[in-house]
Amino acid sequence: MTKPSLPELLHAAVTAVGGVERPGQVTMAEAVAEAIDDDSHLLVQAGTGTGKSLGYLVPALAHGERVVVATATLALQRQLVERDLPRTVEALHPLLRRRPEFAMLKGRSNYLCLHRLHEGMPQDDDEGLFDQFEAAAPTSKLGKDLLRMRDWADETETGDRDDLTPGVSDRAWNQLSVSSRECLGASKCAYGAECFAEMARERAKLADVVVTNHALLAIDAIEGAPVLPQHEVLIVDEAHELVSRVTGVATGELTPGQVNRAVRRAAKLVNEKAADALQTAAESFEKLMELALPGRLEEIPEDLGYALMALRDAARTVITAIGATRDKSVQDENAVRKQALAAVENVHAVAERISHGSEYDVVWYERHDRFGASLRVAPLSVSGLLREKLFSERSVVLTSATLKLGGDFNGVGASLGLAPEGIGGEDVPQWKGLDVGSPFDYPKQGILYVARHLTTPGREGSRGDMMDELAELVEAAGGRTLGLFSSMRAAQAAAEELRGRLDKPILLQGEETLGELIKTFAGDAETCLFGTLSLWQGVDVPGPGCQLVVMDRIPFPRPDDPLMSARQKAVEEAGGNGFMAVAATHAALLMAQGAGRLVRATGDRGVVAVLDPRLANARYGSYLRASLPDFWYTTDRNQVRRSLAAIDAAAKQEGK
Repeated sequence: MTKPSLPELLHAAVTAVGGVERPGQVTMAEAVAEAIDDDSHLLVQAGTGTGKSLGYLVPALAHGERVVVATATLALQRQLVERDLPRTVEALHPLLRRRPEFAMLKGRSNYLCLHRLHEGMPQDDDEGLFDQFEAAAPTSKLGKDLLRMRDWADETETGDRDDLTPGVSDRAWNQLSVSSRECLGASKCAYGAECFAEMARERAKLADVVVTNHALLAIDAIEGAPVLPQHEVLIVDEAHELVSRVTGVATGELTPGQVNRAVRRAAKLVNEKAADALQTAAESFEKLMELALPGRLEEIPEDLGYALMALRDAARTVITAIGATRDKSVQDENAVRKQALAAVENVHAVAERISHGSEYDVVWYERHDRFGASLRVAPLSVSGLLREKLFSERSVVLTSATLKLGGDFNGVGASLGLAPEGIGGEDVPQWKGLDVGSPFDYPKQGILYVARHLTTPGREGSRGDMMDELAELVEAAGGRTLGLFSSMRAAQAAAEELRGRLDKPILLQGEETLGELIKTFAGDAETCLFGTLSLWQGVDVPGPGCQLVVMDRIPFPRPDDPLMSARQKAVEEAGGNGFMAVAATHAALLMAQGAGRLVRATGDRGVVAVLDPRLANARYGSYLRASLPDFWYTTDRNQVRRSLAAIDAAAKQEGK
């Protein structure tokens, strides 16, 4: 029997999921197959509606080597495992004459811990463990969540938090889950043989396709201890998110609350001298943090340096002592010791890292209204780490609807540790960029309007002319507006202002869960939804419910963002253009994601309105515009009002 061709396989898969074949999808699948065969790397931009999941799954399944697919969002993970993979495997089985296996793998804290469930969790302020079910009032929200989780534990096959519906609060989940550092290990745990996390790992070892998330991929790369099974092909979907997710995993934090918890957990397990030394160091650190002002620490102040060294040394002593001390009053000593060790080791690691003062790290203070001050440390860049850990020994395909910024892939490539396209050599991974376009006719389906006549937004202060413009646009559109704001304060101010001016329902992020807000927004054409960052990427409302997407300003990073400003400065010191490499790239990525909310289906029509004249007037404006979908471009406010009114009238005529 002849081997089936890639177009045959793709046709079978697309038919099975009820999709439509797109030329871009075929081009993508062929390029992915070529990259896998050549053991090379590919960056592929596939616009909304291309069907990119099948564009990489089909060639990956056809190749037959083990593939890891890493995504940024839970929604896409679920779509792959619950919809795309089962149907695709079923459709390809007769053609491939084998049935590829697939599995989902997440970090350990995403799975219910049976030890915690049955034995209780270690207490901070007393010996032994306590029973969460007795401690929480059965009528309280926490009590009800815990009881529901206990019932669920008897029926779930996965123990995966995302399979528990409706979900529970973080507080409830944390009572019955453990981090990898707190885990006793399958061989030492009475429930090791039934452990949900271990079963997920075993399934992943046997699977041909392992679906995971960017965070676990980052842990696998950074920690050195492999979490993911050996694989020949890595596919990173939603790849525009990868750098920020890896940065998040590589960021360390110290807070007084966290240090005090470590002290309490260790106190009963070590000698008095070691416990007192850690307590004293914790108190000194807490006093300093009370005076901490937000901002970057280019050099570690002397008093902070002493406090961190004291914390580091005291934590190291406690870690050594925990191993040697046995407290007879402690029940299930292994669990109590493991949790204490995890807490103290984290304090030691972060204090050591900041004390060491690497030139490749950025250190800063942050202050939160509710949680007080924290000391944070993050890598100046993760590009070297990604180049070394991601692109060696396997073929890597990175895909997203937004990878091409300012007309090429080099900006995103540089953030991933790649040299400009076409340049290669020893230790420099060779890669290719491919834009397979979009099935949408952007110039006919959408308008990009820049309100050139408005005043340039300043750092603070009200923008009266912007509010007038926003109100007029929303009125012309008959509602149907997704408002994307650069800060929560700006979103709140606009919602308040427009609720007073217009007879349209205005939803505001934070007033209800995101899922509920999006559902309400999609269900009523006159409704508007205003919010900030997560809305720029997380809203998928095809049809007439979203016909106007408004951005209040270009979303540059805040000038006082310690990490972004440090990265910008580093590029400048190396002779590059820090503003373009960091701030403009960050803004371009967000704007491309935000503008992508408008056209989600072939029948969609509408306007993306940017209420920031710099997009038309500033030198970098053309770079940002080149990163957006190819909408028809105008600065004519009257033309846009007429277009919006016509789109609204057409939707009303169709009864939508």
